[in-house]
Amino acid sequence: MARLAQTAGLTDIQQEILSTVRDFVDKEILPVATELEHRDEYPQAIVDGLKELGLFGLMIPEEYGGLGESLLTYALCVEEIARGWMSVSGIINTHFIVAYMLKQHGTEEQKEYFLPRMAAGDVRGAFSMSEPGLGSDVSAITSKAVKDGDEYVLNGQKMWLTNGGTSTLVAVLVRSDEGHPEGTAPHKSMTTFLVEKEPGFGEVRPGLTIPGKIDKMGYKGVDTTELIMDGLRIPANRVLGGVTGRGFYQMMDGVEVGRVNVAARGCGVAQRAFELGVRYAQQRHTFGKQIAQHQAIQFKLAEMATKVEAAHAMMVNAARKKDSGERNDLEAGMAKYLASEYCKEVVEDAFRIHGGYGFSKEYEIERLYREAPMLLIGEGTAEIQKMIIGRRLLEEYRFQG
Repeated sequence: MARLAQTAGLTDIQQEILSTVRDFVDKEILPVATELEHRDEYPQAIVDGLKELGLFGLMIPEEYGGLGESLLTYALCVEEIARGWMSVSGIINTHFIVAYMLKQHGTEEQKEYFLPRMAAGDVRGAFSMSEPGLGSDVSAITSKAVKDGDEYVLNGQKMWLTNGGTSTLVAVLVRSDEGHPEGTAPHKSMTTFLVEKEPGFGEVRPGLTIPGKIDKMGYKGVDTTELIMDGLRIPANRVLGGVTGRGFYQMMDGVEVGRVNVAARGCGVAQRAFELGVRYAQQRHTFGKQIAQHQAIQFKLAEMATKVEAAHAMMVNAARKKDSGERNDLEAGMAKYLASEYCKEVVEDAFRIHGGYGFSKEYEIERLYREAPMLLIGEGTAEIQKMIIGRRLLEEYRFQG
């Protein structure tokens, strides 16, 4: 049987990278993923292996010690990793969003200081937009930076910070009213700060506290935390790009990359769910034959495989559009929306194929069933994606009457 979700037009180097990552997933991630996930244990050995493979520098330019690969290559690697364990893909996703934001918007000093160490995996990135009362309304951010001489003083509470404990560099979006008079649109008075810290929990630098891990239904292993700033002092040269008021646009640029990543994760989890479903359907017998021979199960498998292929194609299209330098918020929104919804449906169908055994922690599908819902809300809910898609469609198809 031909493997699902193949990508046409890849270079020999891309194919070699993907083959290496796929072998790593099969040998180092899949055999231990469920056990580590049930223990909510950080996969340090897996992360060390990714570091040795150079995955933390995949999209960082060669001049800064990275591999200089495309968003497409990165997305396809994420798809493979999520097929093994979605939490591992989360560990590298936030790292890459910060690296991408630095590459696109950082000063030369910031690039030279951070990117080589990020490429080596010695500096691990995380980014922080959300707050406890915020949800999808980024304009309602209340965390604030106030200039004090050559420094800024940051105060506020952030939420849902992936890699909050293990990261050593956090891109934090806050309000900065300096130079932006009262009445300025909220998105024009936000700034991204590059905050260096020690890994771990508690007070990780003066004025900055990471309280501890948030206990989650799924997406375990990777640490998700709050971030509390109380008089956190940051030098002015750690404003991303060196100019205040640009943070919203910088973050949205990074989130577009993140949405392609979430789409890739959805594709990987859905592909694994299909693999588990089609395998179990050929092992389980009812009424004297494999359940795979029952038409109802064949219909499910056909629908699942078609959804895997469709989501993969949209994800690849969104990544290639971004790589071309074109605006891709429409394609990224569509890919994220479709892939996350299809992932949920494919996982549920695989769960149904497993019958009662799908409810047992001994079967891998139980883990996937708890992981898939995170994709429905990560990097923007389905409703936010549909708002983005709808607005862009009205721009493209504006009626001239």
